[in-house]
Amino acid sequence: MEPIRIKFNTKDRPEFVKELRKRVNSYFKDNNKSKYGNASMVIKTICMLSLYLVPYFCIILNVTQNSFVIWGLWTLMGLGMAGIGFSIMHDANHGAYSKNQKVNKALGYLINIIGGSSVNWKIQHNVLHHTYTNIHEHDEDLDGTLMRFNNHQERLKAHRFQQIYAWFLYGLITIAWSTKKDFIQLKRYRKKDLIKTQNIDYKTAFAKLVSAKIFYYAFIFVIPLIFSSQAWWITLLFYFAMHFTSGVFISVTFQLAHVVSETDFPIPKLSGEMDNNWAIHQLYTTANFGKKNIPLSWFVGGLNFQIEHHLFPNICHIHYPKLSEIVRDTAIEFNLPYYQNSLLGAISSHAKHLNRLGKYDIA
Repeated sequence: MEPIRIKFNTKDRPEFVKELRKRVNSYFKDNNKSKYGNASMVIKTICMLSLYLVPYFCIILNVTQNSFVIWGLWTLMGLGMAGIGFSIMHDANHGAYSKNQKVNKALGYLINIIGGSSVNWKIQHNVLHHTYTNIHEHDEDLDGTLMRFNNHQERLKAHRFQQIYAWFLYGLITIAWSTKKDFIQLKRYRKKDLIKTQNIDYKTAFAKLVSAKIFYYAFIFVIPLIFSSQAWWITLLFYFAMHFTSGVFISVTFQLAHVVSETDFPIPKLSGEMDNNWAIHQLYTTANFGKKNIPLSWFVGGLNFQIEHHLFPNICHIHYPKLSEIVRDTAIEFNLPYYQNSLLGAISSHAKHLNRLGKYDIA
């Protein structure tokens, strides 16, 4: 049975949304700032691409024969994968990197060189996750049989141990994306008639996906196998190490923003209507973490300011620290939640959340 159509309650405190937008727009106008990226984004782009590509060329050019060093290079590539996804591709596919949408489109394709699909990502993330945050059977970030992220999911016996094995599964996520998941998703989006949201037909999307996968595996796997001095099985092992590193960083970052003890997992009424309007829904289902951790904020592209990102996804993440003060103060004025935690506090909250959901039907 297809999930019901979700409708947010537009009559729920519309004055909050109006006032918040007014204050944010005034911030940019009063400070004569653009909502898009600046020179610091260009520098970050160069850094993240270098973190991914420099180790790659060191590997295929056999700069070193030391297996331990080569393992380190593959690990750096894993960090580069996560960095490209966090700090470049993410903003670009939201149309927030540059005022020039051609630049956004070009940089958005960077997800293809790290094993993903720009078409699928925009549907899963921009359309489903951002619209239906933490809503069971609508937000695909909550999907999965082996993991129980909310109390609306069926609890299995294996879930008793999910707070232990979750961290291993998180490391496999980018491997799944780069192999079968994108093809399964595209087929599902075809059935749900979601591909049209990207102004593309299924045949074209499928052809682009196949081409992207062929390029990716030739680039990241075949070429190193041919040119690297390492044995094929070592290259294969290091390839998995790269993906595991990237998968852990990407998964944990997103989980700490939504799947923690503080956030809600509301369900719609039988009519499909939610209690809150869309903006207030984001406040109840999203949390910030490590806001004062400058290195963390830089690396994850401001995604530790997840509340600001969900409320203003079309604004570049370099502005989130300043916007967070506006959002927090406005939320408090309207007696609305503004969840935030330290990095370690958020990790602990996520672990406790998994533990409760794994042991009890209602956590």
